Amino acid sequence: MASAQATIVEDLKDKRIPSALYWTTEHVADWIEELGFPQYKACILTNLINGRKLCRLHASAFPKIGITDFEHIKIISKNIRDLLFLEEPYWNRSIAVPPKNNLGMYLEMKSHTGKQIDTTTFRQMYHNNPDPKWQPPLSNQCLILPRD
Repeated sequence: MASAQATIVEDLKDKRIPSALYWTTEHVADWIEELGFPQYKACILTNLINGRKLCRLHASAFPKIGITDFEHIKIISKNIRDLLFLEEPYWNRSIAVPPKNNLGMYLEMKSHTGKQIDTTTFRQMYHNNPDPKWQPPLSNQCLILPRD
């Protein structure tokens, strides 16, 4: 099993993985400031929002961390999606559609911590699980086997 540092290096070599995933809280705070919102830099630092937590930061959580202006929430949310290559939420989608694209599922996994998660790369995730997306159950749950 690779080390967490080796995993970061391998992920950063993959152009599909946004480097922002591995940002520190200071990087995220500087990014917020560059977006034109220096007043929220302290909110990011106080709440320890790093690149991994940025993946899970939804617009509904912004007021809890001190970002309450709705127009600012919309702008920051859009920029987070652009930064992390995330799909725009589609609230009227069918439940038959897979929940996320492969990158979205990987970023969701990496937003958590743990030894196994920290040492899993994007390539390993899809090599070990070629189709990790949710699959609907088969319509025929009973398998009828021929008699011997």
